[in-house]
Amino acid sequence: MIQRKQTLWLLLATVAALLSFMFPFATGKGIEKGLEVDKVLKADSHFLLLILTGASLVLSAVTIFLYKDRQLQIKLSLVGLLLALLTLVLYITQLNKLSKSTLALFCILPVAVLAGYFMAFRDIRKDEKLVKSLDKLR
Repeated sequence: MIQRKQTLWLLLATVAALLSFMFPFATGKGIEKGLEVDKVLKADSHFLLLILTGASLVLSAVTIFLYKDRQLQIKLSLVGLLLALLTLVLYITQLNKLSKSTLALFCILPVAVLAGYFMAFRDIRKDEKLVKSLDKLR
């Protein structure tokens, strides 16, 4: 069901995760082999960031199509929330390794993934409560 609110939030998380591969989180100076070089921090600039962002992207895309099983959708949204939080923490630790770093405009993308998962979880839980209350009336 594409018209549900949680689907739109999960779509936001998917698009934001996809865009974080294309746009930088931050730029700065890094040290390689004793030389100071310009570095761009993106989702594919560190292996663990690549894995976590890719997993978050796939998980949010898969969760959209599991609308018939709300319990599983709730669990996957919580896993996605945890992945997004770990990704944000890893971005910050990688940012601290850069000297003279400057946050890019697109540093909001990992936060958008986190917010998308949180809002989707909240709306899925509301739907589940509504369905259970309607079952009690029968």
